Order: sequence, then C-alpha cells, then structure tokens
Amino acid sequence: MRRIEIFDTTLRDGEQTAGVNLHLHEKLEIARALEQFGVDIIEAGFPASSPDEFQAVQKIAETVRGVRIAALARSHPGDIDRAWEAIRNAAGPRIHVFIATSPIHMQYKLRLTPDEVVERAVEGVRRAKRYTADVEWSAEDATRSDWDFLVRIVTEVIRAGATVVNLPDTVGYTQPQEYAAMFRYILERVPGIEKVKLSAHCHDDLGLAVANSLAAIQAGVTQIEGTINGIGERAGNAALEEIALALKVRQDHYRAETGIRTEHTVRVSKLVSKLTGIPVPPNKAIVGANAFAHESGIHQDGVLKHAATYEIMSPEMVGLSSNRIVLGKHSGRHAFREKLKELGIAVRSDEELDRLFAAFKALTGKKKEITDDDVLALFVDMAAPAEKYELLSLQCAIGSGVIPTTTIVLRLPTGEVRTESATGEGSVESVYKAIERAVGQPVALEDYRIQSTSGGPDALAEVYVKVRFHGLTSRGRGVDNDVVIASAKAYIDALNRITLRLPAAGDDRPAALGAADSGVVTG
Repeated sequence: MRRIEIFDTTLRDGEQTAGVNLHLHEKLEIARALEQFGVDIIEAGFPASSPDEFQAVQKIAETVRGVRIAALARSHPGDIDRAWEAIRNAAGPRIHVFIATSPIHMQYKLRLTPDEVVERAVEGVRRAKRYTADVEWSAEDATRSDWDFLVRIVTEVIRAGATVVNLPDTVGYTQPQEYAAMFRYILERVPGIEKVKLSAHCHDDLGLAVANSLAAIQAGVTQIEGTINGIGERAGNAALEEIALALKVRQDHYRAETGIRTEHTVRVSKLVSKLTGIPVPPNKAIVGANAFAHESGIHQDGVLKHAATYEIMSPEMVGLSSNRIVLGKHSGRHAFREKLKELGIAVRSDEELDRLFAAFKALTGKKKEITDDDVLALFVDMAAPAEKYELLSLQCAIGSGVIPTTTIVLRLPTGEVRTESATGEGSVESVYKAIERAVGQPVALEDYRIQSTSGGPDALAEVYVKVRFHGLTSRGRGVDNDVVIASAKAYIDALNRITLRLPAAGDDRPAALGAADSGVVTG
C-alpha cells in the first residue's frame, strides 16, 4: 500500500478565488482544521505578495506545529528570501519555487528563452536550498510543455537540490490518460527521479481535476495538491476530500492510502465554506447536502433494508454521525465547551469563550434547539476582527403598500458617526442605499446570497455578499435571526475587508496585492 502525501493549498491557491479575502485569524482557523484533518503539507501563502500575506504565513508557521508549512515563491531571489523569513520558525519548513515551462508562457509571459528558463529554475532551487533541505519545484503549465524540455529542466533542478517535483495542469487542459503518460515519460527518462517525490496539481477547467489527480497516482505520483471543496482560480482546483475518499473507498483499485482523518471531512468543508463565503453545491460529491440523501422510493427501500445498496460509504465516515451533545437554553458552559471541542473549534482564551457563550445564551432565548451549524456560525461571526465601519443601529420600515425605508447609524473608520436614511424597492435595497450614503463612496453589490443554518422559523439567517469598493472586490458575511440585520452585517463586513487592504491615510503606497494580483496562477 503506497502512502500518498496530501499538499493542501486552500490558503494560497484557494484564496485566489475571485472576491475571497481571508483575515489572519480566519487563515489560522483553517490551518488548525487542516492539521486535524491530517494533511501532510499546508501551503500557507505567497509571502512576497504583500505584508499582510507575509504576516499570515509567518503566524501559521509559528502556530501550527503538527504539519509541514510551505511558502510559495517565484524564481526571484527576493521572493525566495521573503518566503524563508516567513517560514523559518516552522516545525517543518518548505520553500516552493516555480517557473513556467510551456512555450506560450516562456515566450509571452516570461519573455525568456528555454535556456534562460532552465538557468533561472536552477538558480531558484539553489537559493532555496541554502535555507532549507525541503525544496519543492514546480513547472507552471507543465501539461502544455514539451515533454523533452520537461525531462531536461527536471533533471537540472534535481541536480540543484529539489526534493519534490510538481508538474501541474495549470489551466485544466489535460486528460487523465495524457497526464498519466506524461508522468511515466518523466519517470522513465529523468536520472535520479527516484530520489525525489513527484507531485500533481490539477485545475478543474474541464471538470477533470480529481480524475487527473487519480490518474497521476496510478502513474506513480506520491504527492497530490489541491484545496478543500475544490476552491481556487477560475473553475477551481482538485477537491482534496474527493481524492481522499476515492482512495479510501477504492483501496482495492488504487492500492494507496493517505493520512487523512476522513471523520473531519464535513467539518473542515463547512468551515472553509463559511469563512470564504463560497457555498458547497447540494449535489457536490462527499460534502454536499444531498450526498447521502435518498428521495426515490426504490432507493429509500433499498437503503432501509441495507445501507450498502445505495451508499458506497457511510455518513459516519465523513463525520455526519448524529450529535452526541444537543444544546439548548439549559445547557451550561461545560456542555458548550465540549460542543466546541467536538466541532474542532479552538478557543484561545477564557475571554473568547465568555463572548461565545454569551452569544450562545442570547441565541437560546430566540431559538429552542441549537444545531452544530448554529454554533459554527456564531463562532465565525464572533471571531471577526475589530471593525473599521461599525453598525450602531438600524431601523427599517416595511409592509404591504409601504415604501421600504431604512435609517442607520454608522461609525466610520475616522470615528465619525453618521446617520442616514434611504428608500428602496425592498428592505435590503433600502439598507444598502443607506449604508452607501453614510460611507460617502460608491459601492457596487455584485452578489447576494442568503441561507439558513437549519430548518424552522427560528433559524439563523446567514447572508453572503460580494461587493466592489474603491476598485477592489471582496466577499462579506453576516449572521442574525433577522434577515435584514444579517444583510447589513454582511455588507459592512465586505467593506471592512476591503478597507483593511487599503493604504492608511497619508500613506502613498499602493494597496497590498494578493497572490492573484501578482500574476501567480499556480504553485
């Protein structure tokens, strides 16, 4: 049984999803969840892209000790030096260096000859090797590269000291048979290939990221890269939970295993979904709401007689077992703390526990039974950093035959408090117009989504928005029993995420660039 290492890039490639902008504390929560999930390597980010990104990678490296931490770098000395500064205190640091190798990228993006690309790749690996023994090298757009050129450059980077060689399908172009054949070609022709780990990194532009990753495993790859829920650039990356469960359910076929603790699958999927604001489709494999639902009478009859008739894996395998602790208004701090542990939520101080417990008790006054999703939603909402825009009060007048009118009181980043009113075609529109007037700058709402944490009229409303403000796009989220208030919270959360990325007053530096803005497409 071969051991396949799982390289998670949710915090790097996943955050390059349009409109996703995670705060430091949110990245830490995801990193802790990934550690519990059992991934082998966390790619924490691209430190050279911005000071905030550097700080996040550095904090993750110092905090999350049970997993190797990787930092991405272009084949530039400054990038590599910055990557090492960020991860030098990690329990297991890895520098991940990349350069494009396809003719179209070398000619039009890099404007370098093949010889110059080989030279830069070797120089990058050697510089990274000065800092750490664990160096991964990636050939961006490998699947559209000349295979003999790949043999040449892979041979050279191995001689330079690379310990992992990653050949990504950067644009989701390849087919499973082609991808497997490429790896076999490299394995047969590169001297010393047996000394390094071969890695696959697939994008989902043609819906084949998982299939291509599994084909690579069959061809001899020993590391798979991907993201939780398959989030990422364009159509996203290979969904790691799908690969892990495919290997577990079909061990007879793949003869390979991972260190993934599959019972944490649903929990880490929900956490990533809530923090990024990217919903999981109901029909999504493994973690979708309908993954274990049976509506057909024939299917229901079969499952009731024997679950294996229509279920190739049990709900418990992915963490959908029934709750051990049910919370309500009579639950105390101990039961609440145990529920947090059950959900994998790390409370860092008694003060944070006090705030969460107070919010939980307030919710029990409005809702009879508190679900796991309610607790997770409270945690995500309460863990938000201090606001720059703060909603002090909101009053909305709605009704049949009444023009929806909202009055808000908003504290601005300057400390000034403004009161504004606005009307709209609906209550949410009136709220957003009032906020925009108070902000005093145009705000464009690009997406709006609402869902409930559970069934019933007392369910918490979770609202997710995507807005454009000051030329930047970000997602925001809000949670409340009242849909209108949740909508206002989400809108303001998005504004705050953008505001944190803007230069301070009097600072003439440009806003920090994310990895995507820096031209990084893949690792």
